[in-house]
Amino acid sequence: MAPMTVLTRDEAQARARLLDVHRYDIDLDLTRGEEHFRSTTVIRFHARTAGDTFVEVRPAALLSASLDGRPLDTASLDDNRLPLTALTPGDHELRVEADMRYSRTGEGMHRFTDPADGETYLYTQLFLDDVQRVFAAFDQPDLKAVFAATVTAPPAWTVLGNTVATRVGPPAEGRWKLPASQPLSTYFVAFAAGPWHTVRTEHAGLPFALHCRQSLAPHLDADADELLDLTRRCFDRFHQIFDEPYPFDSYDQAFVPEYNFGAMENPGLVVLRDEYVFRSAATDTERQTRAVTIAHEMAHMWFGDLVTLRWWDDIWLNESFAEYMGYQDLTDATHLTGTWTEFGISRKAWGYDADQRETTHPVAPEPGAVHDTAAALLNFDGISYAKGASALRQLVAWLGEKDFLTGINAHFTRHRFGNATLADFLDSLAGATERDVHAWAAQWLRTTGVDTLTPRITTTDDGHWQLTVDHAGTRPHRIAVGLYDHDPDDPCRLTARPRTEIDLPGTPAATPALTGTGPRPALVLLNDGDLGYAKIRLDPASHDTALRALSGLPDPLTRAVVWNALRDQVRDGLLTPAAYLRATRDHLPHETDNAVVEGVLTFARTQIADLYLPAGDRDDALGLLRDTCHDLLRRTEQGTAPGPRLAAVRTLIASTATPGTLHDWLRAGTAPGGPALDPELRWRALTRLAALGAVTPEAIDAELAADPSATGREGAARCHAALPDPAAKQAAWHALYEDDGLSTYLWTATAQGFWQAEQLDLTRPYRDRYHSDATALAARRGTALANAAGNHGFPRPHIDPDTLRLGEECLSGTEPTPALRRQLRDRLDDLRRALTVRYTQ
Repeated sequence: MAPMTVLTRDEAQARARLLDVHRYDIDLDLTRGEEHFRSTTVIRFHARTAGDTFVEVRPAALLSASLDGRPLDTASLDDNRLPLTALTPGDHELRVEADMRYSRTGEGMHRFTDPADGETYLYTQLFLDDVQRVFAAFDQPDLKAVFAATVTAPPAWTVLGNTVATRVGPPAEGRWKLPASQPLSTYFVAFAAGPWHTVRTEHAGLPFALHCRQSLAPHLDADADELLDLTRRCFDRFHQIFDEPYPFDSYDQAFVPEYNFGAMENPGLVVLRDEYVFRSAATDTERQTRAVTIAHEMAHMWFGDLVTLRWWDDIWLNESFAEYMGYQDLTDATHLTGTWTEFGISRKAWGYDADQRETTHPVAPEPGAVHDTAAALLNFDGISYAKGASALRQLVAWLGEKDFLTGINAHFTRHRFGNATLADFLDSLAGATERDVHAWAAQWLRTTGVDTLTPRITTTDDGHWQLTVDHAGTRPHRIAVGLYDHDPDDPCRLTARPRTEIDLPGTPAATPALTGTGPRPALVLLNDGDLGYAKIRLDPASHDTALRALSGLPDPLTRAVVWNALRDQVRDGLLTPAAYLRATRDHLPHETDNAVVEGVLTFARTQIADLYLPAGDRDDALGLLRDTCHDLLRRTEQGTAPGPRLAAVRTLIASTATPGTLHDWLRAGTAPGGPALDPELRWRALTRLAALGAVTPEAIDAELAADPSATGREGAARCHAALPDPAAKQAAWHALYEDDGLSTYLWTATAQGFWQAEQLDLTRPYRDRYHSDATALAARRGTALANAAGNHGFPRPHIDPDTLRLGEECLSGTEPTPALRRQLRDRLDDLRRALTVRYTQ
């Protein structure tokens, strides 16, 4: 569905001054066919003064509307706005009845039929302004109201919502009632309906439940104890640190198909992408990532749901806090004590990369900078999540956890079930400390970019050494300095001296940050423990030590900090990609932390090999990665470090250049020494074979017949698009840009298969068509497909000036939608960096 008229900040403020919204009564009939459902909404609201306003609704057909019993002209609907004119002061009742479209792109009411068994499932995704695709609403976050609903569904289905749904009337009628909720913003309202498989329990007097598709039931059941234990532990930890108890009447987690995000914090009904119900083997890091998502969404029950932003310029008040609390809660309350290593090696890199592009923005933009909802959607990125969480880690380190928790608890009490701004939050913190939190916020939350910290080590004649830090940037930092010496019994291992915490001012300081006696340490590491948010450089002696003995560092988080420093050097042209690959070859086979293995292999395979190295060096790079992965597999055969094994097999598949090897694996059903080739690994192997031209369409179809699941269907689409055949490419391009029949997931899978580094000559004509076709698609199909087209659809393998020129020409016009324009700007920034790194080696 094409983009709709967006709401501006000025319009929202004017409507908030005019209206108090009290209650929504929603009736949904989900039994009217595969294309549309019936939506009837009654809104009770109060007008403070006389005036004009509008309600948002995006119907297939607006059937009727009335205000206080007086019919409204349905023809007055202008795109998604129904005018409400000449309102008088006092209470009003608005009734809107419409037929609404089901979505295939995860926006509004998404409809999915499971190819595994033919069962159909529905769920809503109403963030940020998609509520109007499901029912009429005053769609802005600061017009909170209570919501009650009735839903008619097929009799065999179960209905879920923000409150506990119960059947009413004869079962054959399929009628469900959801009682009134607590006051919610419109974008938190949620429904899900279908023949769900459910696992129920109770904790702290509240009903808890897990839901998934029937075809995933065995996989959910296998992990249910783990998922519920994590949920209970996170719940109990939040009750230890928050004065306000959980504010809703139940806690359901529904794993839903074809979900565009990781999860959504709907009160009482959290929805998560059902890839988190693992049908194939998963690494420890993937299980930890799922746990972080569970904790993140639960943190939102307080940060976002109980206290909600007033306008979208303060989205960080939701996402940064949930991101920080999710990682910290798991560390404090579960066996997953290494979560910050994964954050440092992968999640944080997302923030660093976003903050160095031209589209960077402050964690907390200035009031008015987010002028409408389209602009707001552009800020859901690595800055609002990873950088914001990093800033909060700095805040806690600087403020102290006790004062931090005192401040946020005061914030919850002061704004319970209401809306708040950054200024409100800072006032709550200021009441808990004597530190100047407003000045801290100005330096950390209102600025952009990444500071760079570079150590300088000098020695004196009297046997002392001194550390001075060159600080490129303006933010204050509280970080730890790690000092390491070579182990006298094993020069490849490093032993730690006591860490020292230092404060770096926001302005350059000439005075030494640290002074020591005796020989200087072999490795001096700024930001050891990764509490800071800055690019870290190594002095020459420490750099040499790191390249020789990185795997000998005792702590995985320390190793992650060093790997990140090397990563930043590559991206900034200070370390050759080849040198990074040599470090990978030397040290990764000895790595025991799965998050570090996955993070380094991902960067080496997808960035170094495919983007930063000249095309002529790619084969050697893939060979080095294969050797590295084989060494990892050999070491893990003895069981000393089973965690990295699956990550090594995945990278080995993606790096294989000889089809015979993968064919042997597929015939044997296992990689050398294990693991077994489950469906996920089989599709990976087939995708690589397709890219190499070593599998037939018939073989792909046979694999799909053996795995007729949703992920199997995506795997087949990816494989068919990857074939180096002109007819296959033409068919894939038609499905992507001309047919409009693909869901977002199938679109993404097809695009991922289409662009292959081995097929540059074959795909170059499509590279030349890409921008015009992607622009037309975004205008026609809306934000979700615009994001997919600008990200997965971008011709990444074509690292050349012509690709850059074509992109810049596209952006010079006005045709790209805001979502597509943002994606293209980011891809072109990445392309410029890749070209710079390639040409400066």
